[in-house]
Amino acid sequence: MVLTLSPIKYGKLLSKTLPKRIDNDAEFDRFVETMEKISRAIERREATPEEHALHSLLSTLIKEYDDRTQPLPPLDPLRMLRFLMDQRGLRPVDLTPIFGARSIASLVLSGKRGLSKTHICKLAEFFHVSPALFLEGSASAKSRT
Repeated sequence: MVLTLSPIKYGKLLSKTLPKRIDNDAEFDRFVETMEKISRAIERREATPEEHALHSLLSTLIKEYDDRTQPLPPLDPLRMLRFLMDQRGLRPVDLTPIFGARSIASLVLSGKRGLSKTHICKLAEFFHVSPALFLEGSASAKSRT
C-alpha cells in the first residue's frame, strides 16, 4: 500500500511533535507517548498517511536512542545462540535442520564443537540476524576440539 502524504498535514504534525535526534530521557518519553497515541489510531485503522509516516520516524528515533543508551553487552557466539534459542523457546532438536544432525547441535551447544561457516550462515538466516553475531570467538571454540 502506497501512502500519499499531504505536505501541509505532515508539516503540521511535525511542527506539533518537533521530532529530532533524542538527547535525554524526557524527550524519549515524550516521543514514546506520541508514538503510542498514533499506534492506537493505527490499530483502530483511523491513522492518516501522515500519522503513519510520523510513527515510522519516531520509531527510528526511539530505536536509535535506545541502542545508543542501552547497548547490548557483547556475547560470545555460543551464549548468543543460547540467548536466541531461549527468546524463541527453541530446543536443541529444533536446530537439527541447521546442523544436519542432533548430535552436532548437541556438540555445538555444549561447547565441544565450534561453528562452521555454513552453520553461521544458516543460523543468521534462521534467526534473521547478522552472521557477525556468531563470528567472534568461533575460531577459538574450534581450537578446543
